[in-house]
Amino acid sequence: AQQNMDRFRPYAEKFEEVLGSLAEKSGEEASPLLVPKEEVEKVHIVLCTSDRGLCGGFNMNLITKAAELHEEKAGENLEISFTNFGKKGRDWCRNKKMDRISEHLGIVGATFGFNVASTAASSLVEGFLSGSYDEVYVVYSEFVSMAKQVPIAKQILPITSVESSEPKDKGDEDAPYLAEHICEPPAAELLGILLPKNVSVQLFSALLETSTSEHAARMMAMDNATNACSDMIDELTLAYNKARQAAITAELMDIVGGAEALKG
Repeated sequence: AQQNMDRFRPYAEKFEEVLGSLAEKSGEEASPLLVPKEEVEKVHIVLCTSDRGLCGGFNMNLITKAAELHEEKAGENLEISFTNFGKKGRDWCRNKKMDRISEHLGIVGATFGFNVASTAASSLVEGFLSGSYDEVYVVYSEFVSMAKQVPIAKQILPITSVESSEPKDKGDEDAPYLAEHICEPPAAELLGILLPKNVSVQLFSALLETSTSEHAARMMAMDNATNACSDMIDELTLAYNKARQAAITAELMDIVGGAEALKG
């Protein structure tokens, strides 16, 4: 899982860099996916969790992040719906009687392909363009290290992560160099093709990050549980030996006391 994530991260980052260059050439009018809605009324949240427990606070951290986002948007009197990846998030939404559009189980923590994210992303893009959603967020776990996973809430529609960046000179140390791209077909047409795919790329990246984070969290939880059991066994063994020693001492005292009584 970590190898797949590490391989895909550079692709996702470079994909956004290229889109940033194309967006600079074309502007927001190139695609409705770049244009924020004038009045936001409907928000959709894609919540990524695991199907199983025994992974410490992994799922609870993600659910807490989703709950915070839900509370923030509900405070603005917005209509909120959910797509669930994973049983734990599905169960939370069901218990809270959230509006659930779809659910995808058996994916996070398992082996899955890009088609899973592509299918879900197509539905999200279609919903955004049709007006079913005005904003779409994905809540996932960013893998930092085996000991650290950070819950993230990221907006994926309208696409705001594509930053307009003018090409930089390689000698400019204050900003990263972004090459001038020669586009065929024209930038606006190419952007219209790549922006929907960017939603698939970002969703697939989020699923890979969450899947890797789940494995790491479960390994840490099991390691902590094993260490706690070892400590408990050591403590119980020490307590048992103390009790056994005290019982033997008491029996010896009784024997010695009885022998002294017989002598007297």
